[in-house]
Amino acid sequence: RESDHRAWTPVTYTVTRQNATIQGLIQGKAYFFRIAAENIIGMGPFTETTKEILIRDPITVPDRPEDLEVKAVTKNSVTLTWNPPKYNGGSDITMYVLESRLIGKDKFHKVTKEKMLDRKFTVEGLKEGDTYEYRVSACNIVGQGKPSFCTKPITCKDELAPPTLDLDFRDKLIVRVGEAFSLTGRYSGKPAPKVTWLKDDIVVKEDDRIKIKTTPTTLCLGILKSVREDTGKYCVTVENSTGSRKGFCQVNVVDRPSPPVGPVIFDEVFKDHMVVSWKPPLDDGGSEITNYIIEKKDTHKDLWMPVTSSTVKTTCKVPKLLEGREYQIRIYAENLYGISDPLISDEMKAKDRFRVPDAPEQPIIKDVTKDSAVVVWNKPYDGGKPITNYIVEKKETMATRWVKATKDPIFPGTKFKVPDLLEGCQYEFRVSAENEIGVGDPSPPSKPIFARDPIAKPSPPVNPEAVDKTKNSVDLSWQPPRHDGNGKIIGYLIEYQKVGDEEWKQANLTADSCPETNYKVTGLTEGLTYKFRVKAVNAAGESDPAHVPDPVEVKDRLEPPELILDANMAREQHVKAGDTLRLSAVIKGVPFPKVTWKKEDHEVSPKADIEVTGVGSKLEIRNTVHEDGGMYSLTVENPAGSKTVSVKVVVLDKPGPPRNLNISDVRSDSCYITWMEPEDDGGSVITNYVVERKDVASAQWVAISSSSKKRSHLAKYLMEGTQYLFRVAAENQYGRGPYVETLKPIKAIDPLHPPGPPKNLHHVDVDKTEVSLVWNRPDRDGGAEITGYLVEYQEDGADEWTKFQTVPMLDCVVTGL
Repeated sequence: RESDHRAWTPVTYTVTRQNATIQGLIQGKAYFFRIAAENIIGMGPFTETTKEILIRDPITVPDRPEDLEVKAVTKNSVTLTWNPPKYNGGSDITMYVLESRLIGKDKFHKVTKEKMLDRKFTVEGLKEGDTYEYRVSACNIVGQGKPSFCTKPITCKDELAPPTLDLDFRDKLIVRVGEAFSLTGRYSGKPAPKVTWLKDDIVVKEDDRIKIKTTPTTLCLGILKSVREDTGKYCVTVENSTGSRKGFCQVNVVDRPSPPVGPVIFDEVFKDHMVVSWKPPLDDGGSEITNYIIEKKDTHKDLWMPVTSSTVKTTCKVPKLLEGREYQIRIYAENLYGISDPLISDEMKAKDRFRVPDAPEQPIIKDVTKDSAVVVWNKPYDGGKPITNYIVEKKETMATRWVKATKDPIFPGTKFKVPDLLEGCQYEFRVSAENEIGVGDPSPPSKPIFARDPIAKPSPPVNPEAVDKTKNSVDLSWQPPRHDGNGKIIGYLIEYQKVGDEEWKQANLTADSCPETNYKVTGLTEGLTYKFRVKAVNAAGESDPAHVPDPVEVKDRLEPPELILDANMAREQHVKAGDTLRLSAVIKGVPFPKVTWKKEDHEVSPKADIEVTGVGSKLEIRNTVHEDGGMYSLTVENPAGSKTVSVKVVVLDKPGPPRNLNISDVRSDSCYITWMEPEDDGGSVITNYVVERKDVASAQWVAISSSSKKRSHLAKYLMEGTQYLFRVAAENQYGRGPYVETLKPIKAIDPLHPPGPPKNLHHVDVDKTEVSLVWNRPDRDGGAEITGYLVEYQEDGADEWTKFQTVPMLDCVVTGL
């Protein structure tokens, strides 16, 4: 019986010997046995084994391992494999013992202590050129069995064999989408070649679908649930140091085609038929398109009606339409492996009349930069003919002429990036659609946009500082922010805080009230200390604040006046008569100095405009005349001191009249004219004098010299006996001055001399109180007719002569004697 059962089972009834062989037992089970003797009278009592007996084969050491083979030999290693012994001695193999013997030696030596239950081992660390033989033994719980037969002597050296490749696939392979396929083969070579799989020259990598399995002699590339993208030229390369071999296979994963490419174009539309066209599928499924299936549907019904299923062209006439009804067209592509998903057209009304497309809706402008903008619009109704082009136009907002944004066609997209905009200019855009009938009306203009980069908040102003202060104000100055955020800086916000307070107060309410990089904060309390900060503002908002480094105590400071002369006061100023005289200077000083202008230590002319600002002063005289010239002075004065500067002003004008005009050496045909230079030369050198004469009986002056540089002139060609007036004027580069005239005319005659003494003076009668005298004419009259004779008398003994009278005749009676 079995040890775990209570029922006994008979084995035999007729055993005449004292031993028996029991068969039919189960190996590994434990049994009890009992025996009884029997004679003719009957069966005696049973005798039972005292212990259970475990059924198993007798345990011995294992047989010798079989098929010990050398798999690989290099210059410093040997790889061996073997098969287990035919009989393990009744017990599992616990380890193998591998031994080697160097040829020429007598003893075998154990190679390793490893158990080597995988029946493969590589002996390393050998010496190149040595020759060995190997044997292996199996061990179980009983002990070590007999060793295997020895290998042939093995010499340590590299074995070389070029790769070989034996493929199980052909050059081409066609696979349906979703199916699995594998590329397998066998290879060899020494040393063991490297196996590489490529697809279209790109290394194949394993993933959830792609599996690569390589053994020392076989190779396999398997792909599960293939897709169209698995189509390609596959290459397997086996390569070692002696060379390489390649195998190729063109795999074509086929499927039904993708849908035809839309949109469906209505080439012709009539009341009873249409002509439509489309583009072939982007993917033909790896097999040539055999035909297209075209269907139509009235949009008021749900039923698709067949048109044709035999066309191979990408155009088709759709007949039997009802005028005025709207239709949709559905198109399938078909190949040997199935029918694609459909391409469905837009709705189209069956009617004869075509027109240009409608005007698109107002376009939207996006992604504006300093030189470009993206115009986006919706597709309008195409007028019955497919839209073939869109025309995008632009214009500056204040202009009237629209200009095409590009000469290239824009289709089928409904957006376009307009290039070549001028930074800062304001633009509007509009879009027109075009079909084969013509160009439709333009859309309404877009909202105006400025060509500029998107605006961000600016960075803080740079280096704010307090540059001046009074008892109730502080002057701040700073530099513009380093980054304006691509937007114009509108201005700056200034805030101040009393030291010890938490609240910041605004000095100006709006940024545009401070467009410059300076500001005077007023309304402060004398003696208090304040903190200040500045923010830059653009269209995007306010920057972070920039703080003045140190608090500022509000109080007056004294600085002596300082004058920084402008160029018009740096040296003697010359101004042309009639022009404007401007004198100016920058004035500094705290408090701001009192400003005084003077000319020659007197008040300046009332016609002078004097302007005084917080940074300087300017004197201006319009329509200057010569009298405006002179020495001008500017005095600035405050409690800290005063300062004065002067500048000489010369008003450049025509010269004054010449002086001391004199006529001498008068002759019957000439006279000599002299004069002196004018007291005022007009601020410029006298270039010449103009001399003119006039007959007193005439009204016209005649020039007799206009280029004389001398102050004298000989007037010639006078007419004897004629009376003349003369005048002279001076000229410089600014013009001719006033004339000076002779006061009285002169007569063109030779010079007159006193006549000679009368001749033959004698008395002809004598009385007590009178004497009668007679005489003769003198020998010379001096060049002019004698007009009379002067009669004088003298008492005898006296020294002086006494004039009596002048008589015209040659006789005289002297009375009163």
